[in-house]
Amino acid sequence: MNCRFSVTIAAVLLASALAVQTKKGTSLSAIAKGSFEAKVMPQPSAAGDDPAFTRFTVEKQFHGDIEGVSKVQMLAAGTAVKDSGGYVALEKVTAVLAGRKGTFVLQHMGSMQGGAFNVSIAVVPDSGTEELAGIAGKFVIEIKDGKHFYSFDYTLPGD
Repeated sequence: MNCRFSVTIAAVLLASALAVQTKKGTSLSAIAKGSFEAKVMPQPSAAGDDPAFTRFTVEKQFHGDIEGVSKVQMLAAGTAVKDSGGYVALEKVTAVLAGRKGTFVLQHMGSMQGGAFNVSIAVVPDSGTEELAGIAGKFVIEIKDGKHFYSFDYTLPGD
């Protein structure tokens, strides 16, 4: 194995290990990665609802750096153009992250045009509770071969 490559890998591993450690009074910044399963459930329309909108609830089970569950309330709109539309959602996550237990809320805003997705997911400010109070960050979802993966670039305040 190339020595420079070995040193680079060792440096990346050390930086990753240090990124998840925190000292008293310092904030924690890290990237959490893993997978999740999602159970999507269409909801019935209520009287007066616009038929262009569809409501869903979603239950998720997280694995990896986030261990926990979430419940999602989603509102979606399709268009007359195939593979185009948009959605908004709020997701309450109950989990353990970096050894800390609590909840936080993610806000989703997404669109699809011609099958290409553009999604923004971020922590709602001041939504963290218990040991996750003060959490902030951006959440990314990737779907490969029908499986769901996440990457969560987050910060937590120091103890």
